[in-house]
Amino acid sequence: MYLLQKSLFSFEEWLEIEPSERLQLFFATVDLQPYVAKLRNSSPQGAKPINREAILRAFLAAPLEGISTFTKLHKRLDSDLRFRYQCGFRLNELAPSIATLSRVFKAVAQNGLAKELFIDLVSQCKDSGVIDGTHLAIDSTAIGAYEKKQPKSRSQETGNADWGAKYDTFGNKLTWFGYKIHLAVDTVSELPVALKVTPAPVYDGEMAIPLMKDVVENYSWKVKYVMMDAGYDQVKNYEAARCYGAQAIVALNKRGEKEPPAGIASNGTPRCSMGYDMVYWGADGDRLKFRCPHAVGKIDCPLGLAACSDSNYGMVVKKTISEDVRRYANPHRNTRGGTVLYNERTSVERCNSRLKENLTANDTHVRGIQKITTYVYLNAIVLLASALAMSTTASSLKTA
Repeated sequence: MYLLQKSLFSFEEWLEIEPSERLQLFFATVDLQPYVAKLRNSSPQGAKPINREAILRAFLAAPLEGISTFTKLHKRLDSDLRFRYQCGFRLNELAPSIATLSRVFKAVAQNGLAKELFIDLVSQCKDSGVIDGTHLAIDSTAIGAYEKKQPKSRSQETGNADWGAKYDTFGNKLTWFGYKIHLAVDTVSELPVALKVTPAPVYDGEMAIPLMKDVVENYSWKVKYVMMDAGYDQVKNYEAARCYGAQAIVALNKRGEKEPPAGIASNGTPRCSMGYDMVYWGADGDRLKFRCPHAVGKIDCPLGLAACSDSNYGMVVKKTISEDVRRYANPHRNTRGGTVLYNERTSVERCNSRLKENLTANDTHVRGIQKITTYVYLNAIVLLASALAMSTTASSLKTA
């Protein structure tokens, strides 16, 4: 009921394609003309003409080629004729200077063009069937900063890079100076559909609502489930998901947890008069049904059915999700359906890994949150355009 067919897109297979062929397929997917026009209008030509479209293509090719600085990009364009040609420069055209690359990147950031292209590509992926859009996973990941480290009291005033802390799986506290990428990912394709970049100390739980809002407002999708880890276990996140017509599947954060109401387990499962957890027996919309564990053969109650019901069916308890949106969900916590859905959350972890390990999102060489955000968007665009290119290529092979 809750299982979705996994995407045929494999970014790892995409990276195995010969680089020049990969770039050719990649650029055949992305039409940059509308964005170049906006960039040209906002930054008129100087004495020496600038091939802005070719520079934009170079910015997108850079993460695929492991290029993270303007200096390295200039050197590659200057020394690799094929790469320069595939980016759209004429054979007799010199590679743009480092200063020109930096200036065009600044204009891209100021005009929000990377975000605009990202949103358009997400829509194209949805229309082509690459993205499903009904199941989302939300999480964050840390990235370092190129900026000079400074005391926390001073860095908080800038709104840019700041000190963050988290605990690893062994309970060790890790600190870093930089930012966080907050992602909403389609769990089928493992592709990003919304992202935010914040200073490192911003709490994960505060970013779920902005991400869900972006997905609904930018694409008008009918999202069914949103999977999040315990860092997002806040009532407002459950309520926001319900407002958007979705069910939040979130791990309970038991740190500092108060005792649940009498007769209820911490995960929301009602308990019978003998203190046994009742058995989840399905749902009808927002109404969850629980049955006597003795009646369904889960336990051997010393009092039998007589302790709770005159019927052979056993006692039945019904709960409405709105009674406690944090404890009640459809499907219920710790059930097979709930576990299957929650496990889809690993899709956002794999997406984060690709951005940071296969691409260059964690190797930043620009300063300020506006430019960092643009840099991250360019990496995310590479994932989307690569998926579209793979899908288009597969479709062409089928019809050939």
